Amino acid sequence: MRHIYKGLALCASLVAGSTGVYAQEAETDTLDKVQVAFRAVDKQDLMGGVSVIDMKEMAKKNYATSSIEYIENVVGGVNGGLWGYGDYLVVVDGMVRDANNVLPQEIDQVTLLKGSAAVVLYGPRAAKGVLQITTKRGQMGDLRINAHADMSIGTPISFPKYLGSAEYMSYYNQARINDGYDKNYSDEEIYNFASGKNPYRYPNFDMYDSQYRRDFTTRYEGIVEVTGGTERVKYYTTLGYYRNNELLKVGNTKDNFTSRFFVRGNMDVKFNDWLSAKADANVTFYDAFAAKTDWWGQAATLRPHLVSPLIPISFIESTDKVSLGSVMNSNYLQNGFFFGGTQSNPTNPYADAFAAGDNKFVSRQFQFNTEFDINLAALTQGLMFRAKYGIDYASTYNQGYSNSYATFSPTWTNYNGPDMIGSITQYGEDKKTGQQYISDSSYRYTYNVSGQFDWARTFDGVHNVFAMALANAWQTQRNGHYHRTTNANLGLQLSYNYDHTYYFDFSAAMPYSTKLPAGNRAAISPTVTLGWRPTKDVLKDTFVDDLMVNVSGGIINQDIDITASDNEDGYFMYKTILQTGGWYSWGDLEGGAATEFQRGDNYDMGFVKRKEFSVGLRGSLLDKLITFDVNFFTSKMDGMLTRATSLFPNYFTQTGYPTSSIIPYVNYNIDKRIGVDFSVYGNKKIGEVDLSLGVSGTWYKSTADKRDENIEFDYLSAIGRPLNGLWGLKSDGFFNSQEEIDAAPEQTFGEVKPGDIKYVDMNNDGKIDDNDRVFLGRWDTPFRMGLNLTAKWKNFTFFAMGNLWLGGHAMKSDSYWWVRGTGKYSEVVRNAWTPETAATATYPRLTTTNGDNNFRYSDFWMYSTDRFNLSRVQITYALPSNLFEGSFVRGIDVYVGGSNLLTIAKERKILETNIGGAPQMRSYNIGFRASF
Repeated sequence: MRHIYKGLALCASLVAGSTGVYAQEAETDTLDKVQVAFRAVDKQDLMGGVSVIDMKEMAKKNYATSSIEYIENVVGGVNGGLWGYGDYLVVVDGMVRDANNVLPQEIDQVTLLKGSAAVVLYGPRAAKGVLQITTKRGQMGDLRINAHADMSIGTPISFPKYLGSAEYMSYYNQARINDGYDKNYSDEEIYNFASGKNPYRYPNFDMYDSQYRRDFTTRYEGIVEVTGGTERVKYYTTLGYYRNNELLKVGNTKDNFTSRFFVRGNMDVKFNDWLSAKADANVTFYDAFAAKTDWWGQAATLRPHLVSPLIPISFIESTDKVSLGSVMNSNYLQNGFFFGGTQSNPTNPYADAFAAGDNKFVSRQFQFNTEFDINLAALTQGLMFRAKYGIDYASTYNQGYSNSYATFSPTWTNYNGPDMIGSITQYGEDKKTGQQYISDSSYRYTYNVSGQFDWARTFDGVHNVFAMALANAWQTQRNGHYHRTTNANLGLQLSYNYDHTYYFDFSAAMPYSTKLPAGNRAAISPTVTLGWRPTKDVLKDTFVDDLMVNVSGGIINQDIDITASDNEDGYFMYKTILQTGGWYSWGDLEGGAATEFQRGDNYDMGFVKRKEFSVGLRGSLLDKLITFDVNFFTSKMDGMLTRATSLFPNYFTQTGYPTSSIIPYVNYNIDKRIGVDFSVYGNKKIGEVDLSLGVSGTWYKSTADKRDENIEFDYLSAIGRPLNGLWGLKSDGFFNSQEEIDAAPEQTFGEVKPGDIKYVDMNNDGKIDDNDRVFLGRWDTPFRMGLNLTAKWKNFTFFAMGNLWLGGHAMKSDSYWWVRGTGKYSEVVRNAWTPETAATATYPRLTTTNGDNNFRYSDFWMYSTDRFNLSRVQITYALPSNLFEGSFVRGIDVYVGGSNLLTIAKERKILETNIGGAPQMRSYNIGFRASF
């Protein structure tokens, strides 16, 4: 809870310092209707657990590259997932689709459906929330064209710091001595590598050096929108293209790029007073070209002294015709240099970039959907029938060329004084087949279909009634998956409000899932929401402009979690699996193998249930000086599958070889979540400056409420502990002598020597083992908050956006920190334990073994991920309108901005550094928007 107190305290200070805060609605006053499940509702009638972002308004002050870029910043309820759940469903224009296939410039609004009542109509696969994207549509009026162009550059923020060759060799010798071995490198060798006198004989291959990379990357984007129409036909069309390069400039990597071209068309047709239709289509072409080298991956593993990527031909003795002939036959000589290699490293990433070939990842997506709306007022006033159908087809594959090449390992001599190459050993050979390969082909096909009857009436001007009966289904087929991902449900919604003051809503679904046994495949998911707007009675004519209070509860039956690690699709988990096993056979089977049970039957298996209660508060104060949206929620995910050994006798399991068990999967585990989200906004005009400040955030706690456990010690129990927990040992410094080791509890994680990490014997049983593990912290972030500030003065608009994360932890468990064996050494080893540095060491002794005792999860390696990121700043200038009088130009805005500009954190260096991948980037962009 301390994290939410910190966040709310910060909110209060921000509010106090900004002369008011305003809710997202202040930013989104252009929204008259908000898209929710299968319909649009008046903004004033939104119930709890729903947030909306007006993307058109956001686009006026900030350029974005992702459709979901804002969701953690401008509304509450987002913490990786929605209300603490992952795997939310993405719906685009009523169809289940990918969020990354829609650009922000195409979007009208983004709606976050968080509460159970908000998502229930979408069926079981929506049980963890819905992110709903609505693209722009045509408007009545003359033809309008909007053009947008943007150019950005990206600069690397940070690179890992690894030791050079000589320093690595010195520390590796130290590791050898620690393990009781002789040194691996002589002092003379180390001196030669340190001297730099011959970098080809004594290489120091620094793969992060500026000679192998550009100073910055570039990205170009252009988008054109065309819209217009009449009362009968309205249209919206957009097309766009972007392309960016990468940081590397070695060999063919200089041509690496990613590009995307798309065309989208949305059309609305009104045939007559009772029939209208919509038809939408989208085509996307995405390509990513790269030379076949794992540069950043090998940068984290390839030790700097092992290979010289290039060696001058001039070092080969002129009398050595054989070596010269071998080298000169290479197809890949580089301005008088040849590729270096060794027996243990016959290739190197530098040579790969020139000669290994290339690969282009190709993705193609086609999407089409249509909707028919039939006005059945002739039957009864307010009755409508709506039908939707959509298909998506996506295919991906890799194409390119795969080549082999020769490298050469020199034998160096200096009998005449200077270093010369006395002989050459060749590894591999140059081969270019010229044949293009096609690999990793995959496809995905999705269809969506729904039909619904809507009835909406207002009686006597105050009784507002709405009813919906719905049938909804979608299905996705993927290559490599025998079973399709399916969602099918019926839905019913009954809503009433009296004069927009008192509200009642009953929304329910009847899901159907073939993952479950016959008889259990259908269920009812009911939700009820009550609302009250006291500003229409008891708070009328007060400083409270508007206030909506709502209470909601419901149970959603879902099959998302009908799955297991050995059954990703989750089908037939209620059935027994029998298979042959064992290396021996029974005599009466005449050579037949033994029979293994992998699990037993459970024909009582049912849906997992999301049981939820929430309270929402939304409103505005002081003539919209302050507006807010706050939701409290508590929920349980009840009936998660497990093989509960405590419910069955022990003879149901055969622990000897071959293992066998008839224990079935059962609905048993319960996960609990409780939290609050908030979105507080305010604006104030001071002179000619319009100021606005937004503070949005989420705090939640997730715990294991019920588990099948067989543990000896209470502190090992997962019950009551966070779901996203880090578990490990508690450290107690280093062993500084053999006497300390002898006096300590028995160590069971391999050989222990002075300089190794000492652990706490939690159960006092005289030994250190996995029973001494404890809960250390959460790897997720319990509290997240977004800040955004807008200041408008004359034709200038300033926008800034930041994010605060509190309460999360992570482990220093990658190869940068866990340095062992013959791994590459990072700068952290400079603080390694030795008898001389025992009092100041911050890193355990170096070892050439696996270091099993040291390199395991413990609080020694844990660090805080708390941080504040200044994620975006932009200044926009609208050119004066009088410049365009009498022309076809309606207006032009120009802007300049930057992203990922600043991180404030105790562990900033760790958080900003990528290991084994391309570096994090800080970007700066300039662009314009024009309307014609």
